[in-house]
Amino acid sequence: MNFEFYSSHVYLAMAAYCSGESLDGFANFFIVQAEEERFHAMKIYKFLNDRGRRATITGMDHPHNEYRSMLHAFEQAYEHEQTVTKRIYHLSDIALNEREHATIHFLKWFIDEQVEEEAMFDSIIHKLKRIDKDSNAFFVLDTEFSQRVFTPPAN
Repeated sequence: MNFEFYSSHVYLAMAAYCSGESLDGFANFFIVQAEEERFHAMKIYKFLNDRGRRATITGMDHPHNEYRSMLHAFEQAYEHEQTVTKRIYHLSDIALNEREHATIHFLKWFIDEQVEEEAMFDSIIHKLKRIDKDSNAFFVLDTEFSQRVFTPPAN
């Protein structure tokens, strides 16, 4: 749960970087991503409460705030998502070993979500590499990202 809250901060820092570069569409992309990560954290918070456990909120590390380029920011985001995936797999392994079926079922949603997250970032990285220095294509992508919104999935 706390790592999902941290993930939200990571993406807010990336949004701030984008805003500082006057890339409002990219900033919006990361703001929406931050909202999604907070939703994930609250989903875990609710699950813990529903299972009679008390959520413990901890402090977090400072996220990176500087990037060499937009490509670098997305590469860092992709690496971050791979770390999230590893952490969820670790929790899933514990749940399997403990035969904690409710948790196994709960974590399946996160595993499916991580497949989507990694695929999305990988796709964007490939797009950014293809457009390279094409400012028109970069502008189109920035405009496309300005339309992104977060709609919480139905449970």
